[in-house]
Amino acid sequence: MFVEQSESLLTHPIHPQVMMNKRPLTAVYNKALPDLCNRELGHLPPRNFALRLGASEDLVLRLELLRNLQKHRGCVNTVSFNADGDTLVSGSDDWGVILWDWETGRIKLSFHSGHSNNVFQAKFMPHSHDRTIVTCAADGQVRHAQILENGRVETKCLAKHQGRAHKLAVEPGSPHIFYTCGEDGLVQHFDLRTGAATELFTCQPIKDRWSYMPVIHLNAIAIDPRNPNLFAVAGSDEYARLYDIRRYKWDGSTDFGQPTDFFCPPHLIGDQQVGITGLAFSEQRELLVSYNDELIYLFTQDMGLGPNPPDPGSPKSMNSDASEIGFSHGSVSSQSNMDADDKITPQVFKGHRNCETVKGVNFFGPKCEYVVSGSDCGRIFIWKKKGGQLIRVMEADKHVVNCIESHPHTMVLASSGIENDIKIWTPKALEKATLPKNIEQKPKAKGWMYRIAYPEDLMQLISLPRRRVRTESNGENSSTDRDLLQLILTFNANSDSSNEDDDDGDTTSQDDLFS
Repeated sequence: MFVEQSESLLTHPIHPQVMMNKRPLTAVYNKALPDLCNRELGHLPPRNFALRLGASEDLVLRLELLRNLQKHRGCVNTVSFNADGDTLVSGSDDWGVILWDWETGRIKLSFHSGHSNNVFQAKFMPHSHDRTIVTCAADGQVRHAQILENGRVETKCLAKHQGRAHKLAVEPGSPHIFYTCGEDGLVQHFDLRTGAATELFTCQPIKDRWSYMPVIHLNAIAIDPRNPNLFAVAGSDEYARLYDIRRYKWDGSTDFGQPTDFFCPPHLIGDQQVGITGLAFSEQRELLVSYNDELIYLFTQDMGLGPNPPDPGSPKSMNSDASEIGFSHGSVSSQSNMDADDKITPQVFKGHRNCETVKGVNFFGPKCEYVVSGSDCGRIFIWKKKGGQLIRVMEADKHVVNCIESHPHTMVLASSGIENDIKIWTPKALEKATLPKNIEQKPKAKGWMYRIAYPEDLMQLISLPRRRVRTESNGENSSTDRDLLQLILTFNANSDSSNEDDDDGDTTSQDDLFS
């Protein structure tokens, strides 16, 4: 038989193009064959075999575009899979929500969200047969959409933030409980069984900033999947704050606004020019934090600064606090200064640029082996979580990539940005990708927090207490005048750029898509 096959190959050689299109067997055998042998011999449990195979770097390097999901008529600001992973929900600047069969590209259902401005987040509630969806938006509203048996959708407003409501977080495994945060600094708790919203607290800056920063404008909220009692929020300053809902007294008898822990890279403590746009918890209870005009950092449980952030002027005190008070608030034996420095240094992920928009950040892989983020350059960046090595960069938007969502069970990504579509990425490429040259992007000028797109944004900012500028002898009036002048110049600049990008869909009528 072997001789006959050899003669056949000699008389009918394989075309070179066919050989080029076949995946090299060494890439598969070198990774999977030893694990397969160990599984068959009983040295590797079947579940661990599946997880190791699913987390293979080979799959990440073979991610390529499967399809574009096109129906929205505005920027797609949110994408999220259901628990089974067969349905994707999206929300957009067109005020609409769409449920997709992402494998075929078919639309299962589309409806008007009930919001009167851009939809920022939409998520399925667990164990609701994918019939309950909660949303938040630029109009500040938090809404509940219920899909009825006949296919009709009923939506109602549960509560409202004063200003944009950027993010919501659903309690893992709960069909009833979720949280929201907004630019008003307010964190709200919702229970769909009662339909009531509980205002937990308004996030306050550290004490020495109270005179010019009344609240922290919140951009992100995330719940610890291993302990749903813990949730983190972050926004317009350098700290990610951790809270424990068990400390809240539902009769309102205590002040719940004090965090149980703070997280911040040592070199950013005291930096008033940075803020946080994205948060994510891993299955290992690590906290991923994405900064504007800066980098992405991964904090482990023992890197917390404690319930009181340190004085920016005394790093020694900071090291002491970090080494004694951790995520779990357990005591730690004294160590050398070098050990303390190592302990408070989070893993860093760099190469992307986060200046223009409020970008999310996420984990990827069956055991959160990778970190993924969008970028102002329109690309997706993927790093190894351990070590922070950048291994993949993918072109994903002509402008900016804002959202990247991981599939709950397999190595599939959904991404969206300024363009009106959603891109689905699967590991089906025949050739492994390589990194492009000149990856790193230089940050643009700071000032992202007050980017203005509409006249009402300008009026809203004028009504807020403005940050005072230090002057030598010009006095407070001169400082205020300069603030106002800078505000007007910023508005004019953003208006010009907004006019150039009218195709982004911000002005699309909500009836165009769902009429």
